[in-house]
Amino acid sequence: MIDWRHWHNEPHLVGGLLLLGWLYALLTGPLRSRFAGPEGPTPPYPRAQAWKFYSSLAVFYLAVGSPLDQAGERFLLSAHMVQHQLIIYPAAVLFLLGLPGWLVRPVTGRRALRPLLGVLANPLVCGGVYTITLAVWHMPVLYGLALENRPVHIAEHVMFFGAALFYWWPLLSPSTELPPRPPAVQMLYLLGVIIAMTPLFAWLAFSADVLYPMYEFAPRLIAGFTPQDDQFLAAAIMKLGGMLVAFIAIAVAFARWHQPENRSGLK
Repeated sequence: MIDWRHWHNEPHLVGGLLLLGWLYALLTGPLRSRFAGPEGPTPPYPRAQAWKFYSSLAVFYLAVGSPLDQAGERFLLSAHMVQHQLIIYPAAVLFLLGLPGWLVRPVTGRRALRPLLGVLANPLVCGGVYTITLAVWHMPVLYGLALENRPVHIAEHVMFFGAALFYWWPLLSPSTELPPRPPAVQMLYLLGVIIAMTPLFAWLAFSADVLYPMYEFAPRLIAGFTPQDDQFLAAAIMKLGGMLVAFIAIAVAFARWHQPENRSGLK
């Protein structure tokens, strides 16, 4: 059974999150004067953005450090899918919203890196990185390896978070050099990712077999809730959760597109 009192406190998890929080506090606090432009004023402390950044770290810890991780590793594919949704949506979104533009400018503003960054920030590349990363990690061999090997599982979650940052970059980029795409492009991009993710959902939802043996032979936490039911629920969480978030983002993009200054073409 799940021990709901068990919270992970491994150094690589807690220490990594504390290190990120410390670096953010250092760069946005005593060192932020170094981000001032030529003869420009020191940027103000980004209080609202700091709340979002630290909330991102908290959500990430809840996803992988709470008892939900034990449920996802040992018992339920659907619980594991909830972990992934927390990493991909609130954690990644809050992380990008928590980055001031001046904090990323030393990287995005480098002229030598601009061609490479321009390619990486292209919506086709961002959507491709996201869908391919999720699809590859859901292959039974890799998924099973992640469940059996802790370092591989950590790598899986880190890559999901990185892929999610790619996914959200065309919409939430904090950079003035690589700004968010126009609203109409954002809507097309989000619809494209929904379509691209459909084969993975269909494979998980309608497979005649239980794809991951770990869950097929795991103890049943709910009477009558079969591994096949769990797999279908996991697929539904993936697809419906992704569609819900995407359609909210599409509605926001449409509202911006409908503003008078954005009505012509793809502005």
